[in-house]
Amino acid sequence: MGSVLIFLGILVFSAHLFSMIFSKKKIPDVLLLLIIGVLIGPVLNFVSPEDFGSVGGVFTSITLVVILFEGGTGISIGDLRDSWRSTVKLTASSFVAAAVVVSAISYWFGNDLLNSIILGTILAGTSSAVVIPLAQHLKLSSQTKTALILESALTDVLCIVFAFAFMDAKLMGSGLNVGKVAGNVLSSFVLATLLGVIGAIVWASLLQKIRQLRNSMFLTPAYLFIIYGVAEVLGYSGAIASLAFGITIANMEYFNFKFLEKYQKNKNLKLNENEKSFISEIGFVLKTFFFVFIGLSIPFSDFKCIMIGAIITLALVVTRVITTIFFSPNNSNAFDKSVISVMVPKGLAAAVLASVPEQLGIPGGETIKYITFSVVFFSILLCSVFILLVEKYPRISIFLQFFFKAKVKSKRVVKNATEDSLSTNSNTVAAKAEETEME
Repeated sequence: MGSVLIFLGILVFSAHLFSMIFSKKKIPDVLLLLIIGVLIGPVLNFVSPEDFGSVGGVFTSITLVVILFEGGTGISIGDLRDSWRSTVKLTASSFVAAAVVVSAISYWFGNDLLNSIILGTILAGTSSAVVIPLAQHLKLSSQTKTALILESALTDVLCIVFAFAFMDAKLMGSGLNVGKVAGNVLSSFVLATLLGVIGAIVWASLLQKIRQLRNSMFLTPAYLFIIYGVAEVLGYSGAIASLAFGITIANMEYFNFKFLEKYQKNKNLKLNENEKSFISEIGFVLKTFFFVFIGLSIPFSDFKCIMIGAIITLALVVTRVITTIFFSPNNSNAFDKSVISVMVPKGLAAAVLASVPEQLGIPGGETIKYITFSVVFFSILLCSVFILLVEKYPRISIFLQFFFKAKVKSKRVVKNATEDSLSTNSNTVAAKAEETEME
């Protein structure tokens, strides 16, 4: 036990050191934490995921909730209003393209068609636990940060809903019920969002009284866990409810309800700086252990699955670049689009879903698990390296930025040509009118 506590203490100190390295040298701290997990797990066999038992799953869920909530508190309603269309466009295109590419590669390597589709839906999203910390550290526009945070949260839900739908179809031996899937998606998004918004309004009205209690700092995270748990129990998305809760409580000035007027006068509806700092510290510690846990959970026993995972990861990067060229936010500059194009990390949702097919007794479930974990490792590794290159060495990212700048330039050419054409037509009409008048 003494050795374990020494290791945990050193790990927390190391996490702060890695964060400082990230801010100065642009080497992502998540990459270094992931490597530590790989070393103490698969390489040296000091510890395994089984040693944590059911605590491991609870820990990863808590990490996701806190990170999503913290990310939501950094989003303004104004940015959300300006970027929701581009976010939906980027999310839908990236999810569909990634699912199709992964499914095709898996099927090409001899896996069952429905199993390949299940794998595709599991790996079609991006990881909130990876994307949000990276987006907050990088010098991106507020609209781009909002788009990346929302995309990671939305795709987590899409992965879960569609993966379970295809698994049910596999188990039942019947076709996919499109209406049921659409209903599940709608309820997961809309009702979870509604629950998060209502929960935030209720909590904001109680904040003044809550702050008068001793040791009240822990009560906001505790209430957040309740919101997440209620959403999950009702069959909605706890992740979306947590994100909606964070966005709402950070933008309470937009809500002008009668019963909130006496609280709004004092401007005490939002979290203060101490409360934000406290939640940020919790998120930092949880993130530290989360990525170490992911690293030690990656199996390296099946070489074929590792190879397929590496190929899928490279294909996902290429697919992401293509979708970014055509579906990235319109107001993003070339650097922002370069960052968006390499945001392909897989994390909690994929890691959790990876083991479900095997637990349900689906033939080939073990293969799905091994391929998924290898993609989680390689995608986080590649994303971290690409972010380092794009951020620290702009010349290396010139290849990506060339396409984005070219696309922007072509749009401007089309726009200018259209304006010139309209101007020419208007001049022609004016000239004809003048001739008619003279006649």
